Amino acid sequence: MINPYDDTYFMKQAFHEAQKAAERGEVPVGAVIVANNTVIARAHNLTEQLNDVTAHAEMQAITAAADYLGGKYLKGCTLYVTLEPCVMCGGALYWSQVDKIVIGARDEKRGASVVGNLYHPKTKIEYGVLENECQEILLQFFKSKR
Repeated sequence: MINPYDDTYFMKQAFHEAQKAAERGEVPVGAVIVANNTVIARAHNLTEQLNDVTAHAEMQAITAAADYLGGKYLKGCTLYVTLEPCVMCGGALYWSQVDKIVIGARDEKRGASVVGNLYHPKTKIEYGVLENECQEILLQFFKSKR
């Protein structure tokens, strides 16, 4: 039997969050955190709405998932995020000890990988799930701002 809950399925959930962000005038980045094939946290950028530079989708998702689990560590969890996490989010993900990070589009200017591997040594990283869609929503958003 084929598992309908694969990386593409969950990245589509994160992409839906990115669409919500775009509708609210936020940079369209979305994230979901999954444990046992269940989404336990959904988030998108809220930096404009909250007037808070730390209110990135990943940070919001980490907080929601930790609250759901009742602890600060996200062992056994996977983060799906439409854009490669920045250095700040990479550090937070290190401390959360998330098992896996699935990234849609790379951020070659501000992504955590620009400074090396910031993630926990046991964290698995996968790139390129729905990469074209994740890049396109960002390109369209910034094009509309110019």
